[in-house]
Amino acid sequence: MCKNHGVAYVKPGEVEVREIDYPKLALGDRKCHHGVILKIVSTNICGSDQHMVRGRTTAPEGLILGHEITGLVIEAGRDVEFIKEGDLVSVPFNIACGRCRNCKEGKTGICLNVNPARPGAAYGYVDMGGWVGGQSEYVMVPYADFNLLKFPDKDQAMEKIRDLTLLSDIFPTGYHGAVTAGVGPGSIVYVAGAGPVGLACAASCHLLGAAVVIVGDMIPERLAQAKSFGCETIDLRNKTPLADAIAEIVGVPEVDCAVDCVGFEAKGHGADADKEAPATVLNSVMDITRAGGSIGIPGLYVTGDPGGIDAAAKKGSLSIRLGLGWAKSHSFHTGQCPVMKYHRQLMQAILYDKVQIAKAVNVQVISLQESVQGYKDFDGGAAKKFVIDPHGLIPN
Repeated sequence: MCKNHGVAYVKPGEVEVREIDYPKLALGDRKCHHGVILKIVSTNICGSDQHMVRGRTTAPEGLILGHEITGLVIEAGRDVEFIKEGDLVSVPFNIACGRCRNCKEGKTGICLNVNPARPGAAYGYVDMGGWVGGQSEYVMVPYADFNLLKFPDKDQAMEKIRDLTLLSDIFPTGYHGAVTAGVGPGSIVYVAGAGPVGLACAASCHLLGAAVVIVGDMIPERLAQAKSFGCETIDLRNKTPLADAIAEIVGVPEVDCAVDCVGFEAKGHGADADKEAPATVLNSVMDITRAGGSIGIPGLYVTGDPGGIDAAAKKGSLSIRLGLGWAKSHSFHTGQCPVMKYHRQLMQAILYDKVQIAKAVNVQVISLQESVQGYKDFDGGAAKKFVIDPHGLIPN
């Protein structure tokens, strides 16, 4: 029997690589005839993982992390018809049955059958169904025919694996944020946050034809990364009000649409840049988005935050100026990205060189053992997207 190792959450601020069970085609005591076992080719560290590792969720000790998975099929269940052993596939981070009402409506981020606690499930994530994560050497994926995106040419895909690995989450998530914010040809867009999802969103805005993409963050290296592919940037440590900073770029203190790629661990602006203020991004984007504009919110907000700044924040209740959004007739779109809505089209954009998403988010490939340091560097604000290569399969 092959051994397996995975990245486990230990306690706030600490992860470690542990030997874990080799996956089986089983769901508890029941055979999973519709599943496959993958040999992981690449699996990425996500900002959502970092929320757990910081102790900002109720994640249990020993949780095997990782919901961004690309792998080779090495075993397929009896009922898998269209995915074959040897296929190289991208795994949407949403686990979806393909049978329920929501899946049939394309709302695969809130499948009704894969998490007994609430709609929606994901690999290696707290309160998302208890599925084993994919920051490992091998993982089991259920409902394979429905969930998996097969790359049409394995050799071509391996040449572009640094880009294609981003299809499991951050590229579709950033794109979803842009789409739900209404980004289109000629749009002027503000993207809050220059982490990997924010950078993927900014690149998506360009792909969608935006005229100006403005990215705000407090980490100079991340702002430099955004500027490297044509974004305007705003350093939110400065005391200049956000609206005034936008006016310096486009001549008016507003944008057509905005995307919150920060989420609940947001900090204040200017003099308050070192203080946590979980509603600050939502309030600021309402302030600078024009009347009738839309706001996409792919940034994570939670229903339980042990590290929240007050009792309300600990249960996800934030002081949002909803009256301002109402007065300006804003549209808001929240929730998980339904990856399957976008991943095939984005795969084509990668394969036909319409976007260089790995360059935009600054992919750095590391080994499974190096993932512990990768988490530390990412938490420190590194302007990189860490991609774990457990088997040394990614070409230099």
